[in-house]
Amino acid sequence: MKLSETHEQIRETTRRFSQEVIRPLAEELDREERFPAEIYKQMGELGLFGITVPEAFGGAGLDVTAYALVMEELSRGYASVADQCGLLELVGTLLSVHGTDDQRAKYMAPLLRAALRPAYCITESDAGTDVSGIRTTATRTADGWELSGAKLWIHNAPVADLAFVLARTDPTAGKRGMSIFIVDCHLAGVSKGPKEHKMGQRASQVGELHFDRVKLPHDALLGQEGRGFHIMMSVLDKGRVGIAALAVGIAQAGLEAALEYAQTRKQFGSHIADFQGIQWILADMAKDIRAARLLVHDAAERLETGDRASIACSMAKCFAGDTAVKHSANAVQIFGGSGYIRGYEVERLYRDAKITQIYEGTNQIQRTIIARDLIANGASV
Repeated sequence: MKLSETHEQIRETTRRFSQEVIRPLAEELDREERFPAEIYKQMGELGLFGITVPEAFGGAGLDVTAYALVMEELSRGYASVADQCGLLELVGTLLSVHGTDDQRAKYMAPLLRAALRPAYCITESDAGTDVSGIRTTATRTADGWELSGAKLWIHNAPVADLAFVLARTDPTAGKRGMSIFIVDCHLAGVSKGPKEHKMGQRASQVGELHFDRVKLPHDALLGQEGRGFHIMMSVLDKGRVGIAALAVGIAQAGLEAALEYAQTRKQFGSHIADFQGIQWILADMAKDIRAARLLVHDAAERLETGDRASIACSMAKCFAGDTAVKHSANAVQIFGGSGYIRGYEVERLYRDAKITQIYEGTNQIQRTIIARDLIANGASV
């Protein structure tokens, strides 16, 4: 796919920021599990949040390919930082498409300049991949709504100012009985669980949010009542493109580190890059990363046109996640014992990669989606 001049410009801008600002802090952020507020402030000033949000609402007004490019380049620096960009893209899309004028006026600008920290709240103890299992409820009152329930493994939960919460408003209506609410996390009845200590992407804060009879005004409802499940699902394809691009960024960073090491490390009097076994590993890394990137760009383009986009997004997410895990492991292998030691970039990349096979729908779910489409529509892909 040939990139436009605009695509090239935003890729170069993001790459420079990632290499000059993010990457030098990546090991420190991983070690301290620190929320990098100073980096997010700079990203907001550069316009790296809300890439596809229309300019009229404060976003960059660009396409999904531009978003994918930004996610990949940020992830080459540190995937935790890219995760925040992905989160802002999802909540920005929800607000721009389904929010009222008052909601957009109140929340959009501070979100996109990183003055408000959002949380995107679907997952519960019995509702992960199966979103229909959620138990959080919102009940109508004379003054608005009363929200009760709990969410876990929520991105930004320990630091969130604002939560977009999927809750049941009609317990008898299944998926048609869910609605989305914009919740101020400083309201009475909102509490936060402890920060989870994760295997990878450790600067990305994850935890629980609890809602104990939280009083919400009428205008806390986002979009139509009863359409919450469909609204949340409407941004999943874009989320999968974002995670796929993030995975490509991890794999690309691993390839770059492995290639540089192989060209400098000597064994038996030769650089290990001269050994055929190492060359084959590097070649496999390069071809799979290129294939993953092309799948991501194809999915992004289809998402813009609507041409079998969901299947393309599942393919991209599945293949890119598997590629990131496989080839970050290969990068560790090329480094040998050094690659297994904390403080080496490839060790962190290996840990950061694993979650790309899990969030935004596990890769097993992506394979099920792809297979069902094949069975229903034939083998033409």
